[in-house]
Amino acid sequence: MATGDIKLVYGAASDVTITLASLATSSTKLVGRESGAVDNSTNLYLDYLVSGKITTGTSPTTAKSIEVWCVASWDGTTYPAGFAGSNAAGPTLIAENKTCLALVASMATVATSDTAYHFTCKSIAALFGGVVPKKFSFFVTHDTAVNLNATGGNHQIRLQPIYENVA
Repeated sequence: MATGDIKLVYGAASDVTITLASLATSSTKLVGRESGAVDNSTNLYLDYLVSGKITTGTSPTTAKSIEVWCVASWDGTTYPAGFAGSNAAGPTLIAENKTCLALVASMATVATSDTAYHFTCKSIAALFGGVVPKKFSFFVTHDTAVNLNATGGNHQIRLQPIYENVA
């Protein structure tokens, strides 16, 4: 390695604050749960890799899905209508509102109870044209016909920051 080489660095991964235990089903997938905001205005990471798992509840309906969306604040303060960047019940969306969100993962489900569905390594920057928003949050919804698993530890959205270092 030559002096002055630019190397990719993976920062310490951490979990996003979002309460998914017993999240109610939404037949239209327009109601769900929003996470707390991720604030990149201080660290200025070049990217984040997002991954996680979400676990269905007891006796879900087959051929349904769980969706994870990323919601960007367009000015570091303001989110699309109904979103606030806080760990709270998400807004009731109209279908057009999803055009303000970026799909992270859509996981097809089966009728097996308490199944963990994993999604892995999506780039936040890639979701938004190559640049990480100043602040963003996540929105989770599903139409499995039953509440998600009631144990908080059976759900996780994890972020790993990425930056560059000159060696």
